[in-house]
Amino acid sequence: MSDLVMPSLYLSHGAPPLVDDALWVSQLQAWSANLPRPTAILMVSAHWESAPLTIGSVTTGTPLVYDFGGFDPKYRRVRYPAPGAPDLARQVAALMPDDEPVYHRPDRGLDHGAYVPLTVMYPDADIPVLQMSMPTLDPQRLLHLGERLRPLRDAGVLIVGSGFTTHGLPFLRDWTPTAAAPGWSREFDAWASERFAAGDVDALVDFRAQAPGMPYAHPTIEHFAPLFVALGASSDPEQTPKQVVDGFWMGLSKRSLQLA
Repeated sequence: MSDLVMPSLYLSHGAPPLVDDALWVSQLQAWSANLPRPTAILMVSAHWESAPLTIGSVTTGTPLVYDFGGFDPKYRRVRYPAPGAPDLARQVAALMPDDEPVYHRPDRGLDHGAYVPLTVMYPDADIPVLQMSMPTLDPQRLLHLGERLRPLRDAGVLIVGSGFTTHGLPFLRDWTPTAAAPGWSREFDAWASERFAAGDVDALVDFRAQAPGMPYAHPTIEHFAPLFVALGASSDPEQTPKQVVDGFWMGLSKRSLQLA
């Protein structure tokens, strides 16, 4: 057990080339430098949907899942040999109710939604890391899942929901990192920032109906869904979170949150 209560995070992880973006790297490095050192990290990434709830590899040197294409081959040579987290896996399973089975996939490594930000925030790869799947994309169910995970924070575990605040890839016309944000991305980002500041969980849960810029900002919703795990794991989902990162990359909102 730890005497530190860790926050929960929602971060916009980006594609592998974001590690070459000096601003994004500096933002994530500054963020992690101001956090207490975690005893372990639990990653919930937009890139792993699997029901029932599934836990990935728990061994040291967990392999990486290069779930992307079209980038420089150097991004497939990245390694992140973090310690395994079998104790954390057992804790996660123990926190689930009897009617919610937990599966294990020992061959499932860390996807880029997990390892890309970790290579920047914790480059020494010396903190145990576990990735678990999102068993649903329903915001209310993900809030409840986060609530069940909340006790882990008392043991020093950093719970990270990794997505992207806007993710309308099919509607981008300029793929350069400094591209101007399309109107739908700016509108959704401004709405999200206001709803975060107001602690308006009900509106966030109903983002598909209420948020401007939809459905272009999220033609599929898996990149906003990890937010709800982080909200549920926080001490109060209706709090005003710290909006640590803002701005755009390739026109997409990289707004990211820290929740007490």
